[in-house]
Order: sequence, then C-alpha cells, then structure tokens
Amino acid sequence: METSSNIFGYPVFDRTGKKILTQTQGPYADSLMNITVYRVEQGESLTFFSEDEERAILLVEGSVSYLWPNGSVAASRDSFLRDGPYCLHVAKGVKVRITALRQSEVLVQSTGNERDFESKLYTPQNCTEETFGQDQFEGKAQRTVRTFFDYHTAPYSNMVMGEILVPQGGWSSYPPHHHPQPEVYYYRFEKPQGFGACFIGDEVCKIKDGSFCLVPGGLTHPQVNAPGYPMYYVWMIRHFDGDPWTDRIFDPAHTWLLEEP
Repeated sequence: METSSNIFGYPVFDRTGKKILTQTQGPYADSLMNITVYRVEQGESLTFFSEDEERAILLVEGSVSYLWPNGSVAASRDSFLRDGPYCLHVAKGVKVRITALRQSEVLVQSTGNERDFESKLYTPQNCTEETFGQDQFEGKAQRTVRTFFDYHTAPYSNMVMGEILVPQGGWSSYPPHHHPQPEVYYYRFEKPQGFGACFIGDEVCKIKDGSFCLVPGGLTHPQVNAPGYPMYYVWMIRHFDGDPWTDRIFDPAHTWLLEEP
C-alpha cells in the first residue's frame, strides 16, 4: 500500500527476510538512499559490500556479531525502546559480515560517497542522546533523540542517522519544521497494534509498526502516536552535494510556540 505521492510505505518482509524501504531508483528515488531492513534468523550471516557506497548497519533489536576489517564485536539489544543502539558506519570498499546470535532485525542505510574514512562503531556508550520538550507544551512534545552521526560529527559522510523515542500520546518533529534535504523515518512499536499519524505537508498518513515515510525536501513533517503506544523510529537524511543538512527550519506559522511565555 502506497500513497499516490509516494511519501509513505507499508512494506513486509519477503520470504528471504528482506524488507526494502527506499532505493535510489524507483518510486522512492527522491530519498537518494538505499534503505533495507533484514530479519536475520539465528545462525544466519549476511555480508555487505559496495565499491561506491558508504553504509550504516544498525541493530534494531536482537543479538548479532559484527565483523569488519580491523574490528569485531558482539552486540545485543532486547528492546529498541529501553536499550541503546549499535550501529557500524563504514566507507565504500569495506566488507562487513553480520551473524545473528538469535533472531534479529537489522536496518542498512547506504548512499554514494567517494570519500574514504575510518570505520566507526556507535554504541550506547558513545552515542549522543538528548531529551527535548520536557518543559514545553505541558510535556506533550517530549522526545529522546539519539544521533549516531551527522554533519557536525562526521563531515566526511553524505548521510545522517539516528533514533527518536516518543512517549505514549506524544508529538515529535515539533514544532513543525522542514529542510531542503530528503528524510526517511522507519517506525516500530513494541506492540504491533501501535499506531500514530504523520503529517507531511498537507497529507496525513497512518503510522503502523514497520511502516516508513519519505519526507521530500521543503515539507513540514510533525508526528504523533496514540496513548498506550510509545513510538520508536530511525531518522535518516541524505545531504545534498554542497548543501549538507545542519539544522531545522521552523514553519513561520508556528514559531510563536518557541517564544518565551
């Protein structure tokens, strides 16, 4: 199921355990990224390699071992809401092998990048985590933002990647803001019946467990989730060449919300 303007998708895992969100060709090509989610069974291994794309490999939940040149680690994450992330970021030409120690879900984001850089593993110990909105709007827009890497910390990358945790009945990406660069969200709820709504420009789409949105540049994109269903999502941005994403541009109609009371 897709919206007519290809801003939202509800993909499912195929028989091989692969769920494609966006590709640099096809209906979601405006993302400028290849993003795929894998369900990996215990004992199964996957190998990732590209001669021209950088890649970020995120453990959403489960337990896997990462193996890459000059590095290896076993990572475990029982809950994407309560446990911190493990994400390996590598340049083109770097081969990565993951092996599932139990059934796991892994998200892979990639895009073209000619630069070489050192591989980096982001863990609960070195990932930036900030909580915003506690003292605004009666706490209705509180959210925790985990940033693995962005232009400020990884200017050699053409991507941004992180996670956002939204308490039940809360708002995120709020006040409404936009930016020229495309952004993709991948949503999860611990209870599969969890739901919410995503407002992209003038369109409203239902958020479900495992769904995703592609936010075209220039459109605002606030989100809300239902009471009883805390929401997790991965946020991913593709920099433009010569115009990286560095900040949010708030919708002038709602900037009064930022004024001191």
